[in-house]
Amino acid sequence: MKIAEDALRAHLTEPGWRFVAPTPAHAGAARLSLRAHPDPDAAQVTEALPGEPLDLLWENAGGWAYVRTAHDRYLGWARADGLHARPWQPDLTVTARRAHAYAGPKISQTIRAELAFGARLARGPGEVVTEDHRRWVPVTLPGGTDAWVQEVTLAPLEGDLLTFALGFLDTPYVWGGRSAWGLDCSGLTQLVYGAFGRPLPRDADQQQQALTPVTDAQPGDLAFFPGHVGLMLGDRRMLHANATHMRVTVETLGEGEYGTRLQSDLSGFGRWTQ
Repeated sequence: MKIAEDALRAHLTEPGWRFVAPTPAHAGAARLSLRAHPDPDAAQVTEALPGEPLDLLWENAGGWAYVRTAHDRYLGWARADGLHARPWQPDLTVTARRAHAYAGPKISQTIRAELAFGARLARGPGEVVTEDHRRWVPVTLPGGTDAWVQEVTLAPLEGDLLTFALGFLDTPYVWGGRSAWGLDCSGLTQLVYGAFGRPLPRDADQQQQALTPVTDAQPGDLAFFPGHVGLMLGDRRMLHANATHMRVTVETLGEGEYGTRLQSDLSGFGRWTQ
């Protein structure tokens, strides 16, 4: 799914191709699906969260844009109407796993956007409003729409990496997903590690290459399998997003039918040592 920079460069030098200057852009107020091909039925390869920066490489006549995510340089096709190339300087980051933006400072107001951990917003004009002991912050959504979010959705992240990771338990499995609305195995590990200043590439095999191989797992290490990755909670218990249960679950390696299968497929553990 990942196209390396040198492969892209070689591709663009073939007859009929030309170099393009990337245009700074960002995802709109909804999660932006990046697909393998400019086709709504093509496989989703990853997502850009609301407000996340992108490089717009080019657009085709069918309303599709070829883009590259800024944080991990992942490439894919997205609907052009789901991103914006206008200047954007967000100064707020959503820290809630899932959240909503509202039309006004009240929970009965219309929902204007679904947000997720890592979504980027701009502080809107006006003061914080207190309503029934709730503090509401005016924001501007990607694309320019005014909205309100509760201050708690922007609060500093608390707890350690494993506690944060366990908060995604039972999140639905979605191929290419990167949020608590739905994620895949490497989306979970990338999201959790990134939340604690450990940037990882997008795919499981790339993550295995990025970490230091170790023999015995410690809590927080990653476990790797063919096309799959999980987060170790101990020496055998592992949290992972999987298509077997279609959600994030905890398995014990070597225990039960699924755990035994995972143990036999284990290719190694990786540890963050940077």
